[in-house]
Amino acid sequence: MFTGIIQAIGRVRKVTPVHGGVHMTVDAGALPLTDVKIGDSIAIDGACLTVVALAGQELEFDVSRETLSCTARLAAGAAVNLEKALRLADRLGGHLLSGHVDGVGEIVRFEPVGENRLLEVRIAADLQRYIARKGSIAVNGVSLTVNEVDRALARINLIPHTLSETNLSALMAGARVNIEVDLIARYVERMLPQ
Repeated sequence: MFTGIIQAIGRVRKVTPVHGGVHMTVDAGALPLTDVKIGDSIAIDGACLTVVALAGQELEFDVSRETLSCTARLAAGAAVNLEKALRLADRLGGHLLSGHVDGVGEIVRFEPVGENRLLEVRIAADLQRYIARKGSIAVNGVSLTVNEVDRALARINLIPHTLSETNLSALMAGARVNIEVDLIARYVERMLPQ
């Protein structure tokens, strides 16, 4: 489990095709790794990945075809948001995230509104029912509040702190982003009679 509160920005150093997916090396940037070991979960732009090797500030992951099919931006050179898995004693500052990316959204607008930025994301048709005004959504692993929903579009206000602490400041129209919808909404839907 994760909270969507980004702990550091890293950079994908290398992506090597392997049977069944890719092997990826990530420079963890300023993320403290003293408590990280092989087998731990780290969210990379919102995708929960398992550490398979580490050396210094570099982490290595095996990424399956399934993960590649429902995510964006896991390419060499990409700046990625990093978050270590939540411990039961940690403060829940964002919202509950599983790290299981639901799909890819497309940035329609990303423009200044004073010191903030308006982020407008096109949401895939099969995920739209989970997006609610004033509800939670994760974009590239960042916990955000949806201000407005208009058909397939979610409008989100990004404050300067979010822009300075995540890779969202580099977004532009046409960019593809990882989307995870609200975990509770998925379970509520599953429990409702069909």
